[in-house]
Amino acid sequence: PPLCERCGAPFDFAIEGTHHCAACHAVPPAFDRARAAVVYDEGSQGLILGFKHGDRLHAAPAFGAWLARAGGELLEDADLITPVPLHRWRLLKRRYNQAALIAEHAGRRTDVNHLPDLLERYRATPRQGELGPAARARNVAGAFRLNPRYAHRVKGSRIVLVDDVLTTGATVEACVKVLRRGGAARVDVLTLARVVLAG
Repeated sequence: PPLCERCGAPFDFAIEGTHHCAACHAVPPAFDRARAAVVYDEGSQGLILGFKHGDRLHAAPAFGAWLARAGGELLEDADLITPVPLHRWRLLKRRYNQAALIAEHAGRRTDVNHLPDLLERYRATPRQGELGPAARARNVAGAFRLNPRYAHRVKGSRIVLVDDVLTTGATVEACVKVLRRGGAARVDVLTLARVVLAG
C-alpha cells in the first residue's frame, strides 16, 4: 500500500478508505484482485528475464517467497494456486514453465494446494512481447481451457492464478474468464512483477 484494491497498481500517496484506480473504474478487470511482488523496471528486469529465459532456476524459491509475502491477503483463504500455462511446444523448447515454478514455491510457503495443470494452453500463440494491448487480447482469445481431469475442482473454489509479469493483463484475463466459466467463486492474480504505466 498505497495501491488500487482491485488491480494492485501503486498509488503515489496514501488515500483513506478503499479505492480503485481510474483504469479499474473505466473497465473493471475479470479478476477480483491482483498483486505483484515488484514493479517491472530496470532494477527487476534482469532478474526476471534471467529466470524466464536464462535458466536461472535457483531463484524460484526466493521468488516464491516474494509471492507469498506480496500475496498474503490473496492466499490466506485460497483453495488452489495455479499458473498460467505454456503451450506444449513452448514448454518443450524452454523446458520449464516459470510461472509454475514460482506458484509451486509460493504454495509450499502457504500450504495452498498447487495444481500446475488446472489450465491448458491448447492453442499456440505468438509471443506477446512486441504486441500492443488490443493485439495481445486478440492473440490469447480462446487459447486456454480447463483441463477436463480437474474441472470439478474449480466450481466454488477460490483460486489464485500466478504469472511472471502483468503487463496489459490480456493473458491473465483470458485465463480468469475460463476459470469463471468453470464456476470459480473467486479468482485473484499474483505475479512476480507488474508493469506500471506512467500517468
